[in-house]
Amino acid sequence: MEQAFQVDLRGVVDLLSRHLYSSPRVYLRELLQNAVDAGTARAALDGASPDGASPARRARVRIETGGGALRVHDDGIGLTEDEVHRLLATIGRSSKRDELGFARSDFLGQFGIGLLSAFLVADEIEVVTRSARPADGGGHPAVRWTGHASGHYRVEPAERAEPGTTVTLRPRPGASDLMAPATVVDLARTYGGLLPVDLTVDGTPITGDGPPWRAAYPDPAGRRRALDAYCREVFGFEPFDVIDLHVPEAGLDGVAFVLPQAVPPTARGAHRVYLRRMLLAENVEGLLPDWAFFVRCVVDAGELRPTAGREALFEDELLDATRRQLGERVRQWLVALAETDPSRMRAFLRLHQLGVKAMALHDDDMLRIVDRWLEFETSAGPMTLNEFRRRHPDARYVTGVDEFRRLSAVSGAQGVGLVNGGYVHDTEIIERLPAIDPDARMRRLEPAELTTHFGVVDPDTELRLRPFLAAAQRAVERLGCEVVVRDFDPVSLPALYLTSRAARHRAELEEARELAGDLWSDVLGALGATAPAERPQLVLNHRNPLARRIAALTDADLVEVAVQALYGQALLLGHHPLRPADSAVLNRSFLGLLDWAVHTPTPEADL
Repeated sequence: MEQAFQVDLRGVVDLLSRHLYSSPRVYLRELLQNAVDAGTARAALDGASPDGASPARRARVRIETGGGALRVHDDGIGLTEDEVHRLLATIGRSSKRDELGFARSDFLGQFGIGLLSAFLVADEIEVVTRSARPADGGGHPAVRWTGHASGHYRVEPAERAEPGTTVTLRPRPGASDLMAPATVVDLARTYGGLLPVDLTVDGTPITGDGPPWRAAYPDPAGRRRALDAYCREVFGFEPFDVIDLHVPEAGLDGVAFVLPQAVPPTARGAHRVYLRRMLLAENVEGLLPDWAFFVRCVVDAGELRPTAGREALFEDELLDATRRQLGERVRQWLVALAETDPSRMRAFLRLHQLGVKAMALHDDDMLRIVDRWLEFETSAGPMTLNEFRRRHPDARYVTGVDEFRRLSAVSGAQGVGLVNGGYVHDTEIIERLPAIDPDARMRRLEPAELTTHFGVVDPDTELRLRPFLAAAQRAVERLGCEVVVRDFDPVSLPALYLTSRAARHRAELEEARELAGDLWSDVLGALGATAPAERPQLVLNHRNPLARRIAALTDADLVEVAVQALYGQALLLGHHPLRPADSAVLNRSFLGLLDWAVHTPTPEADL
């Protein structure tokens, strides 16, 4: 036997309050939505078009809070008794659907559940309505529909002279604050302040002249001042700049306010979104691309779809296309700013360079802006990539901040220009430069190649240093390091630790092998056998006075301690990670040097 589903209204209301709506405060938004849609339907019935081509009178919505109840009056289309039974008592049935002959996109509400939100604050809903639709023999009579949270309702005749609807709520225990006059005024102004109706709360006007970005101003400066004031009111900050937004296919217009302070790229853009001038939410995410985290938007859209809870936008092809077009508008603003106001462009980049870098990863125009305007950390100081390439045609880059810090002074002293690609997106941007300039290619610096720029000692000196180099090699042999002597700048640096990527890879394999079990140790050992047999180098600077004095030592024990001390210092100055063996050598060399410094030939005689 086929039967109809039974609906537990209390369970549905609990579902709405816990999972669909974020707060019971939305009850007033839903009541306003129904009142405005009723006015839209009345305008269509009277022959006026929603776009204003055939204007009708301005709809009126009055809210009253006296007598322990809240009443919302509208002069909209109203409902007949048959529509009351079919629409108010059927969950999911909306009077805005095509069955009444109106285009669905003309209305704010679409899901047929908005009135149920009133049960979040009241146990009873009373609706007195009279239809404005023509009827045989005259107009339709007024009816009263009373619904209870327990799940039953009744319909009876009522008195109402003019078409329209009045919804009456009496607060349930604990909900009185939500219907207090001050709260109702605040909610009405928040949700309905831009509505194209005459909205009042206890006689106080709520609506004004509409969206401020659509208002007429005597001059651009006056408009900018008004929008700055609006931004301070809505978001609480003075905008760096204001960007006008238009997406015709989404019926969207509005403004984007550029933040005046830096924000992390992980910050989610919370935008204020209106749908047909009714506030959807104040913290809508996903309206703009993720890279545009440096703007906050206020927009009104006529064609974007809300979710059922009307607190977010429904993800569909139109929203995706809108997101792309809004991102393109922000990109156009950046390009224009770079061309017309370089000083403000530099100021913007100091605040929001991460967003521009993110755009430059896939947009050539943004890449040109980054190349021309954004300063990178280089061995010659902060400088744009464009300027740095002009000064250093054979420039190099490194991918780590620590690597740049340990090599920048040395590479600069050898005339090798070096760019720090260790910050977010920097390496990807450097590697993308040939997309806009084939001659802009920069090679990644292999640290070991710096030795090719160092001077070599003369043959006589090299011959004299052979005994020292043999002793020095024995001091660091078990650390997997090779000792060489070169002449290089800066003179103040006694030793430099250089390692290639292949050498680092081999060292990581050996470290992992020591920590692994027998099976994986054999596997890693096999991998290590196929890795290039390159070793890190400890490069002693023969120009440095301390390094020359150490090279002149004849005491083998003292040479070992001194060379190991130089090894440890080179690791620390280069910000290299210390292995347990490195830490042990560093500690032993420090204690050995202390022992040598305080050593006396006959300590017993001094006691």
